[in-house]
Parts: sequence; structure tokens; C-alpha cells
Amino acid sequence: MKIGILQTGLAPDELKETFGEYPGFFERLLADKGFTFESWSVVENEFPDGPEDADGWLITGSKHGAYEDHPWIPPLEQLIRDIVDAGRPLIGVCFGHQIIAQALGGKVEKYPGGWVVGQQVYDFGGDKMTINAWHQDQVIDAPEGAEVVAYGTHCANAALLYPGKAYTVQPHPEYGDDFIKGLIETRGKGVVPDDRMQDALSRMGQPLDNTRMADQFAHFFREGTLA
Repeated sequence: MKIGILQTGLAPDELKETFGEYPGFFERLLADKGFTFESWSVVENEFPDGPEDADGWLITGSKHGAYEDHPWIPPLEQLIRDIVDAGRPLIGVCFGHQIIAQALGGKVEKYPGGWVVGQQVYDFGGDKMTINAWHQDQVIDAPEGAEVVAYGTHCANAALLYPGKAYTVQPHPEYGDDFIKGLIETRGKGVVPDDRMQDALSRMGQPLDNTRMADQFAHFFREGTLA
């Protein structure tokens, strides 16, 4: 099964040599699931011909806001709708979670509580998962037909299921603590309040549930449902 990765942001230059670009994070996350991958840098206006270019699709995170005025956002929203209409499974992470919701009729805004950074605990119907986060924007209103399947203390719509169509999550299962630390040392300075970054640093080292979420992604790509 071929997964098309739509890259909507660029990794900080200071971290690329160590970690690579965002599509590689997901290729590593899903490395043992039997998928092949091809990526398009939509943030640089590189788009596939259409939904038929991959069997399933994944939209990455980004430093940009879904509501911002960038020339690549309207065609990305149309591609999202085309993928859904074509019945190809679609997964979105962080910005991907937000832009899918926006394209399908939801609303994205900056969270009044500010930045959510580092390890967070999310409740998936009583099943708790610890996953890293790095965001200020959130899905405030979920689109019609989307089911809220997870929430966190600082995120009411942490995971949305569009049955048989899309599965999207606000946190970053592709990020380890090492990359969050790198973001704190690069993009965080002067942007994220110091107390939020110090709190994130203090919580590092606990086991993450990235592998469990990778299993969810793989199951959704193949079956259109959550495991």
C-alpha cells in the first residue's frame, strides 16, 4: 500500500541534519507496517495530480496556521475534499488535523490557553495515551459527521474520526522528546512562554505511546476504522 505524504511545513534548519524533514518522521513511525511512501512538499506548491496518486494519504504538521493566507492552502483544502470523495483513507497530524477539519467545514483558532508543548496525556475513551504536542492552534468546532475520539486537558478535540474517510490527531506521535527539546532550543525561544518550555523539559523521559498510535494509523489506512 502506497502512502502519499503531503508536507505542509519545513523542519528548522538547525535540526534538519540530525532529524531530516517531516516526511521522514512518518516513514520511520510507520517503517514496519508494510507501506511504501511518496511525498509532495505542498508548502512549496508541489502537489500530486490527484487522489489516485496514492492508496492512502497523510498530512504533516506545520508552523503555519490553517486560517492563514498562503497560496497553497486553498488547493490543499480542495485536494482534501477530493481525497475524501474518492474514498482514499486520510490521516492528519497537528496542522494536518486542523486543515482537514477546516476543509470539511470545521473551525480552527488559536487556543485561548496558549501553547501546548511537550508530553500530554490524552483520553481515548478511557484508554490513556502519552504523546508529545507542539501547538497553539486547535480545532474549535469539529465538522459535521466527525466523531471526537480523544481529548486532553488543554485540547477538547484532540482526535477526530470521520468514519471510513479520515482520522486526525492534534498531538505528534512522530516526535520523540529529543525533537521537542530541539524545537524548544530553536523555534520556541521568544515565541513559547519560558514557563511552558520549562514545564515540557521537566516532563521529558516518560514512556511515549507513539508506537500504539502508529498501529492505529496503520489499521485505519487498511481498514478505515480504529483498532
